[in-house]
Order: sequence, then structure tokens, then C-alpha cells
Amino acid sequence: MSDEIYDFGLRLKELREKKKLSQTQVAKRLDVTRSSISGYENNIAVPSIDILRQLALLYGTSADYILGLDNRRCFVLDGLTSREFALIEDMVQMLSAELKFRHK
Repeated sequence: MSDEIYDFGLRLKELREKKKLSQTQVAKRLDVTRSSISGYENNIAVPSIDILRQLALLYGTSADYILGLDNRRCFVLDGLTSREFALIEDMVQMLSAELKFRHK
């Protein structure tokens, strides 16, 4: 178990900044006010389930990650061809095998 304290608002802010979006840009995309986004990021307001779903889609992550239920990051691989997806899958398997080998 991690000693780190989970901060919902901080996680939202980090995800937004990683996408290089302003609060205003996120608000426009989700059809909410900029103050709503600020409220979420400052732990003053809680988004609805629909807004949480939209945030997850916008930031390319899961609602579980945003909520702190799962700390594993995810990658959205939409738009790849079957061949590109298979190549990435192969690379992940090779890296995983290499890491297991190194830790023996």
C-alpha cells in the first residue's frame, strides 16, 4: 500500500496539464463553466457521473484512475491499424519479459 495521499483535484489538474489544455478549453469541450472545472480541481465540487465519463474520454484514461481506485495509467490506442496494435502488443510483451528476467 502506498503512503501517498490521493488528491482527486490534483489528479484532474495533472491530467489536464498533460494534455496542454486550459480550464476554459476543458469547460468548452464538456459544455460546463470554467468555474466548474476549477471547482473539481480544487476539491470544492464533484463532477456528475456523465462529466466524469467525459473527463476520462477527454484525458484518455479510466474513470477509476481519475477517482483514485486504480493507479495504473492506461494508453488509448484508438485509430491504430490491426498491424500497429499487434506491434505495440509485441513490444509490451518483450519489455515485460525483459523486466521479469532482470528481477530474477
